[in-house]
Amino acid sequence: MTTRTFTVADVMTKKVVAVRPDTSFKEIVAAMERWKVTALPVLEGEGRVVGVVSEADLLLKEEFHDHRLGMVEQLRRRDATAKAGSDRAVELMTTPAVTVRPEASLPRAARLMATHRVKRLPVVDADGVIQGVVSRSDLLKVFLRPDEELADEVRRDVVARLFPLSRDRIEVRVDAGVVTLAGDVRDSTLIPLAERLARAVEGVVDVRCALTLAAGA
Repeated sequence: MTTRTFTVADVMTKKVVAVRPDTSFKEIVAAMERWKVTALPVLEGEGRVVGVVSEADLLLKEEFHDHRLGMVEQLRRRDATAKAGSDRAVELMTTPAVTVRPEASLPRAARLMATHRVKRLPVVDADGVIQGVVSRSDLLKVFLRPDEELADEVRRDVVARLFPLSRDRIEVRVDAGVVTLAGDVRDSTLIPLAERLARAVEGVVDVRCALTLAAGA
């Protein structure tokens, strides 16, 4: 018994703004400003992702602009100081890039973003070729699903399958993404499962379960 699982492919942005390894520092800054993004994938060949250059990578140049480091700090921050003195994407980018596959689940993408502290992930196929980009805001798109669409899915994939004999006595309401299940059922042991499955429907914000055991059941 499963409800529809949304994947990265369902929410990603397919139009990708990217740069090449030889793109200059100023061109990268201009692209970020024009397209209002904080990071850009770096592509080579026919679109294979080799790294990502972010605002954090670029800001190192400003950080070290008038700050002379001691020998110990230079050794400790070797990568950062190297980027500060660079002016091409291939030298500025973070590599290997943290990427995600189109078929990955939304929780998987969210965990990758949280673990690596990034706001956007290049979406790549099995060969590492860019397919799109998924951002934090993209992952939130499922919460824009209409209430009636959510209610239909809960009725079809949760209520009808768990309670085929009681389904007509169960009311499903959705208001601003919050699902309410009300009515009586013949098997009270399935009530926690119904609540859990309803909560798992993509786009559901919360579940309020008021299901009870039918009299005489």
